Amino acid sequence: EVRLAESGGGSVKPGESLILSCTASGFVFGDSDMAWYRQTPENKCELMTTIRKNSRTDFADSVGGRFSISLDNTKNTMYLQMNNLKPEDTGMYYCAAAIRPGGVWFEAGSWYGMDYWGEGTLVIISS
Repeated sequence: EVRLAESGGGSVKPGESLILSCTASGFVFGDSDMAWYRQTPENKCELMTTIRKNSRTDFADSVGGRFSISLDNTKNTMYLQMNNLKPEDTGMYYCAAAIRPGGVWFEAGSWYGMDYWGEGTLVIISS
């Protein structure tokens, strides 16, 4: 059974940092594309960053330079380092995995290919 479990969310002030973790099980972690998504209080869901099995990374324009993504294949865990957080970063953060051979792809302004999702961890940025 595939399982993704996020942790590390919380409430911080603008300008502070957080590290989110996503622990995976039930599939070959290193052979899959992984991603972090954010759902805002207005219910907009957006891909924040993805890391492919070839180590290529992509970031949403809104978080480039502030967020970084990494994997620890020995722990089957993905991390999202978030720096210089802003109120607009508030939302539920989900990790996702694309385990089919094609992985993820970007087409017509959207990302496709995610097969499994975690239940999310809440991040609140407020002074």
